[in-house]
Amino acid sequence: MRKVFDRKNILRKYVEVEAALMKALECENIAPKGCYRKLLEAWNKIEPKDIDALEKTTGHDIASFTILLAEALGNCGKYVHLGFTSYDVVDTTWVLLIRDALSIVKKRLVQLIKELMKLSIKYKDTIMIGRTHGQHALPITFGFKLANYVYEFSRSLERILEAEKRIIKCKCSGAVGTMAAWNNHGLNIESIVCSTLNLKPHEITTQVAPRDGFAELVCDLAILASQLDRLALEFRELSRPEISEITLISGKIGSSTMPHKRNPVTAERVSGLAKVARSLVITALENIPLMHERDLTNSSSERILVPHIFLIVDQMLLDTLKIISELHVNAEEMVKNLGLLKGVIASECLMIKLVLKADIPRHEAHEFLSQLASKTLSEKRDYLDVVLESKVSSLLSRKDIEECFNYSNYLGEYKRLISRALNYAEKVLKEVT
Repeated sequence: MRKVFDRKNILRKYVEVEAALMKALECENIAPKGCYRKLLEAWNKIEPKDIDALEKTTGHDIASFTILLAEALGNCGKYVHLGFTSYDVVDTTWVLLIRDALSIVKKRLVQLIKELMKLSIKYKDTIMIGRTHGQHALPITFGFKLANYVYEFSRSLERILEAEKRIIKCKCSGAVGTMAAWNNHGLNIESIVCSTLNLKPHEITTQVAPRDGFAELVCDLAILASQLDRLALEFRELSRPEISEITLISGKIGSSTMPHKRNPVTAERVSGLAKVARSLVITALENIPLMHERDLTNSSSERILVPHIFLIVDQMLLDTLKIISELHVNAEEMVKNLGLLKGVIASECLMIKLVLKADIPRHEAHEFLSQLASKTLSEKRDYLDVVLESKVSSLLSRKDIEECFNYSNYLGEYKRLISRALNYAEKVLKEVT
């Protein structure tokens, strides 16, 4: 990812865009034959430091670049940048860089989805407690939990694939976007430039490409960052010693003073970087309103915004893949934690049976079982014993009651739901080229 946004690579993309224009000018008999070839041969004589030096005089980076490129081409130099405006180069270069950067993100995201799919299948039947509000709720399986993340990350991949159709487009329309400098050659020149760069054109632009595309991109990547944050937080919570359902220990020093500490620092880094990714959304949205056919308020911020959102998300994906590769599942602790509340998690199952089999109004069954649960916890007894001592034993058979305490009986449609999530992921993965 750093190579994508390396200064020399950006310069290389500038040249690709200018070369595509020169090719178009040749094809339209505006520039002499051979200028395109000369440009391809001469461009590597220019270094970023040369552009920086000239910019101190011109005050304009693209102008400095085109001046140096023109000087390197001799007689063909007068056709360099002919009819272009700076943001034909800048915006189309951004798109080329974003296309390459997104290919890295997609590759890593596909890998993450596939790894989570494997784990979801592996732990499909590994029962654990489901938690809401941080409290014990109902039994689920670890595979079911992970299938939810498979689904969420698949949706992020889907968003990225959809956004690409709007974002990866060539801006080739000159000053204010009318193509006036090329007379009646404008659409032909645009077609050749776009074809050379393997891009589709924007239908219409001002002097710059519409910034809603950049905002959409940053928002989609920030959503992905927040999903990675959610998974990291999940793993951090489940790895706490008092829960200990998974282990994230990497064997490295966790504390400078406490020898026993093994901190989930990689997962914490994911969560920390997510904060920065989310903060960049504001900048991307602020760049949409530009005055009239353009102003320059987007330029400086985008030089920070675009590379950093990609570098951040790339690091987060790498970290998450590392976490998953080192993940250890403690199934025994999951079973142990299921019993922490002495069986009160069976209360919903009992309530449903009281309604359907004993014809008890739901709200009455709810209230009564809630009282039994409170009694169980205050007296530190088993919920099953308390229930059997209550009037529930006269309303339901012992078999019906005990079925609720076999948690594998109360997992609902978990297998089908896991399959449905994985099938959804498979369909999205097929769209990646």
